[in-house]
Amino acid sequence: MIERPGAFALRTLKGFRANQGLLLAGAVAYYALLSIVPLLIVTVIALSHVVDQGELLLTIGRYLEWLIPGQSQAVIEELAGFMAHREAVGWLLLLTLIFFSSLAFTVLENAMSVIFFHRVSIRRRHFMISALLPYCYILSLGIGLLIATLVAGSLQTIGQESVDLLGRTWSLSGLSGVLLYLLGLVGEILMLTSVYMVMPVGRLSLRHALIGGVTAALLWEITRHILVWYFATLSQVSVVYGSMTTAIFVLLSLEIAATLFLFGAQAIAEYERTEDGTDEESEEAFHTD
Repeated sequence: MIERPGAFALRTLKGFRANQGLLLAGAVAYYALLSIVPLLIVTVIALSHVVDQGELLLTIGRYLEWLIPGQSQAVIEELAGFMAHREAVGWLLLLTLIFFSSLAFTVLENAMSVIFFHRVSIRRRHFMISALLPYCYILSLGIGLLIATLVAGSLQTIGQESVDLLGRTWSLSGLSGVLLYLLGLVGEILMLTSVYMVMPVGRLSLRHALIGGVTAALLWEITRHILVWYFATLSQVSVVYGSMTTAIFVLLSLEIAATLFLFGAQAIAEYERTEDGTDEESEEAFHTD
């Protein structure tokens, strides 16, 4: 247990600032923007051999809204346009897409190394593991998307049914919507938890990773609803940026999400130092400014 939560929160903020957390989040968001479309293209090309392409795009659009609220439709349209000419994709272009898909994971691993510097200074990860880790995540995301597509299809089928009870007919569409939402929330928590566990050097306890994953997911749920409201009512970005508006919206959403995620990682790192009794020494352990 943390005996002084206020002091712990202040130390976490100081550590996040010392590690240039906002700069790290900006780097992660930029490379995520570069990676998101190639990653989706590679995933749809692979899974369309197993699942209907339309169902895949529908599922991607639904859960992409969680990552880039209000802007998923533009990305899906670009993805559908590319897939309409998929026969033009050669091996060289496919390898290029796979490479760009991995950039976000590589930068995220480097950002986590800065935050968990106290681990890196003790042990280092073999370069082959670092090289293969992004592609393992791409494979895992593909499998997760396949499962989500199959489950979502079943839940949508349930939503079309109704139940006759006490002389009244009750539609199951509401239940289907709730279950689809919970499916996305659980998937988000599991993904964040896995990143907290795998990306830092060494082994993080499942309890710490799960607490971080749940906290980051709930904070992002609140934030993304605020972003949807802001983009729909108050934002004047389209007046300033014109045709670049979608890219700016996506980049802003990704940076806020990356900031919340990395701040959660900083909190986990500070908690580790507190348990190890090294919190006083860690304040000067690594500074980028």
